[in-house]
Amino acid sequence: MFDPRLSAIRDDLADERLRDAIDRPHYAPGEDGIIVVPLAPCRRRPASDAPLDTEFLHGEPVRVFDRRAGWAWVQSLADSYVGYTPAENVGPPHTSTHRVSAPLALPFPSPSIKAPPRPALPLGAGVHVVTDVLEGNEHFHMTADGAFILRQHLAPMDTPAPDWVAVAEEFSGAPYLWGGKSWHGIDCSGLIQLALAAAGVSAQRDSDMQLATLGEPLSDRETLRRGDLVFWKGHLGVMRDAETLLHANGFHMKTASEPVGEAIARLQGLGLPVLARKRVSG
Repeated sequence: MFDPRLSAIRDDLADERLRDAIDRPHYAPGEDGIIVVPLAPCRRRPASDAPLDTEFLHGEPVRVFDRRAGWAWVQSLADSYVGYTPAENVGPPHTSTHRVSAPLALPFPSPSIKAPPRPALPLGAGVHVVTDVLEGNEHFHMTADGAFILRQHLAPMDTPAPDWVAVAEEFSGAPYLWGGKSWHGIDCSGLIQLALAAAGVSAQRDSDMQLATLGEPLSDRETLRRGDLVFWKGHLGVMRDAETLLHANGFHMKTASEPVGEAIARLQGLGLPVLARKRVSG
């Protein structure tokens, strides 16, 4: 009935909002928090060697249901994903005014690109801008935590990217990482979720969720076009044009483009036929 990826349910504890739907020894209302590191792992268990299911981005709001032994059990308020992240990754909530619009953005400690930068922020990370600073020819946004980020690497939260496929294309060559959601490492569904989010389109995290909820099915007679999605069991990619598929995949071990026919044939040989072709509007 409940998908543990999307519902805060353990053997000993559950989200207070599920009290009338599921029986557990304890319930927790949760407390609001926000991710305060550039990229926070979301693990299946509270252990550093547990599988990485996804990643939370800087500025992503979460609800914390439990803290113990250095771990926080949280649910993202962006896509509802549930998992464990080191407790120090979660801080007090605040509102983001801007999002990172480049694959990576460098926060500098002063308004100079020559200053040693802090760790890079990934595409989609949220920041709170407090003022603008013009230093020579360089225009920075200053954030509430004292970082200076080039204006061209940020966009207001309410300003979507005009072409979500172009956003995905910026990840060409990024290494493949199961559960990854950044230029440092990304998987197939993470790529689609990030790119769509940049364009203001919400998508769930995993490929099976995206198969169930994204787009409208296409018949086999319809010609694929830019922005269409092709799904296999546990995998998907986006069309750059009628013939070229872009996908983060374990065969190339990176985000790569290839003729869609080659991808279909290779996966068919592994016993993975195409499950659906779908068109995303917006």
